[in-house]
Amino acid sequence: MTLAWYGHLKFKSAPLLIVIVVSWGIAFIEYCLAVPANRIGHAVYSAAQLKTMQEIITLAVFAVFSVLYLKEPLTLNHAVGFTLIAAGAWFVFRG
Repeated sequence: MTLAWYGHLKFKSAPLLIVIVVSWGIAFIEYCLAVPANRIGHAVYSAAQLKTMQEIITLAVFAVFSVLYLKEPLTLNHAVGFTLIAAGAWFVFRG
């Protein structure tokens, strides 16, 4: 979803309608993978744990994407915020 939602930021001159259609195409592929993964994963994890994993993975991917693709630096404030989110994930999986 990171590419679908944020990849177009490098192409600000592209028509919005084209960006929307391309983004939905990318997102559709991800949904086709995410839905079965959640079904399979729910046999082992609760819905809250699945959502937490998704958010942590998405955040990690976004951080790398932001630096490498968008060329935007991560700051200390970002690191602190991400750490607090990871602490929240720890509580979800704690039991």
